[in-house]
Amino acid sequence: MSRIGKLPIEIPAGVQVTIDEDNLITVKGPLGTLTQQVNKAITISREGNTLQFTRPDDHKTNRSMHGLYRSLVNNMVTGVTKGFEVKLELVGVGYRVEQLPNNVLDLVLGYSHHTYLQLPPEITLEAKSDKRANPLITLKSIDKQLIGQVAAKIRSFREPEPYKGKGIKFVGEQLRRKAGKAAGVK
Repeated sequence: MSRIGKLPIEIPAGVQVTIDEDNLITVKGPLGTLTQQVNKAITISREGNTLQFTRPDDHKTNRSMHGLYRSLVNNMVTGVTKGFEVKLELVGVGYRVEQLPNNVLDLVLGYSHHTYLQLPPEITLEAKSDKRANPLITLKSIDKQLIGQVAAKIRSFREPEPYKGKGIKFVGEQLRRKAGKAAGVK
């Protein structure tokens, strides 16, 4: 069996989980509500405050879906109780970030134009630009998949380059750096 798929999901107090006949799971918590459609091959059973996922056989697709749906539902439970947060750092001279009304992000990344990104309403944004430190973008949401996609989109506007490390990187991300060209070596 899948090591991840066979782990039970603990449902904390204050979280309501409903499973309908079409395997549609709805998780309601203090921070919001999330839904996920689970494949019909995966059986979901609820015993007290735990959810258990089982698969019918060891077919390759059933094995892959077993751990996947367990992880997705576990992320939903974590999201509606604690939420998720992603921090991005802008490294480069003149790189700036500004939060505009209607959840719009304005980025200055060394191009000849500003880069604008309309964020989904499920994501809350906090942008800090400081003269002495690198600008920071903090994204918060209850949906782990959505926040990951938005963070990857922001990072794709200017990925960190390997020589000076300029670009948009995740806070704490270790970049693989290269040595510059050796001048005058004989």
